[in-house]
Amino acid sequence: MGVIRDESGNDPFHVLISCLLSLRTKDAVTEKASRRLFQLGKTPQALLKLSLPTVEKAIYPVGFYHTKARTVHGVCRDLLNRFDGKVPGSLEALLTLKGVGRKTANLVVTLAFNKPGICVDTHVHRISNRLGYVRTKTPEQTEMALRKKLPKKYWIEFNDLFVPFGQNLCQPVSPLCSRCPMERLCPKRGVTHRR
Repeated sequence: MGVIRDESGNDPFHVLISCLLSLRTKDAVTEKASRRLFQLGKTPQALLKLSLPTVEKAIYPVGFYHTKARTVHGVCRDLLNRFDGKVPGSLEALLTLKGVGRKTANLVVTLAFNKPGICVDTHVHRISNRLGYVRTKTPEQTEMALRKKLPKKYWIEFNDLFVPFGQNLCQPVSPLCSRCPMERLCPKRGVTHRR
């Protein structure tokens, strides 16, 4: 996400669309798909003029590319009809866009508007619970618990720290505890097998 944000000069629309494409898709695939799509159109008006098959072809092979193409069109239409073609800068307004969930809304708020938000994906949820910092069952519950407990100055960077940590060390199955710098301090909640 950071690459697209930087390439677009923090354009909130590019951040939003890239976030929508990124769900259940590797970062490298998302970046290439976003670039191809933004070569065809850089605004809600321009992307809405593209046919669905054209959008699908541009974003392939992102996961669920048929559904995401329809979501991109729907979000563009909604931005034009309700927000004068501009991406709203509040979490509450972003959540009114069909296809935008809490993770995406928080990412847009933090990356595009540099406002405090806590983006909770599977890694943030898992690691926050493993460390015993929160005791929650869903990412949304984790977000709310972190909002209460974590000082606001750490909200934006929390996701940036935990995602690579979760991808490389604190993996869902058989985490690499032997390489973890926090191994002695971690209660390893929910860990049944580790390396």
